[in-house]
Amino acid sequence: AKRIGIAFCGGVKEEAKIVTKYFRHHGFEVYGACCKVGSVPKTEMGIPAVCSETTGKIACNPIMQAKILNKAGTDLNVLMGLCVGHDSLYYKYCDGLCTTLFTKDRVLGHNAASVIYQANGYYKKKLFD
Repeated sequence: AKRIGIAFCGGVKEEAKIVTKYFRHHGFEVYGACCKVGSVPKTEMGIPAVCSETTGKIACNPIMQAKILNKAGTDLNVLMGLCVGHDSLYYKYCDGLCTTLFTKDRVLGHNAASVIYQANGYYKKKLFD
């Protein structure tokens, strides 16, 4: 793989920046697509405005994320923090190979990504040497 796509949730954009930095440090071309790409208000999709009070006003768009990274010609796509179900749509519409780095888990702080959270601390020399 030479081109890596990162499909990420807007809630983990800082983590996506760290992973992008890591891949670029090791010579990969990196392309990203945030879940809110397209900025379609949920009310335009028939979702009542009251639902936006807890989940945000803009709908996620995993199909558009896949199309953007398809257009970039990515060889490998890494999913970061996509919702269950959104990841399935992404996989369905993505042309390249896919893997999940971590799934969304706000309650436990996306614990599977604990190494990334330590990228500027304990793991700094191990990740970027």
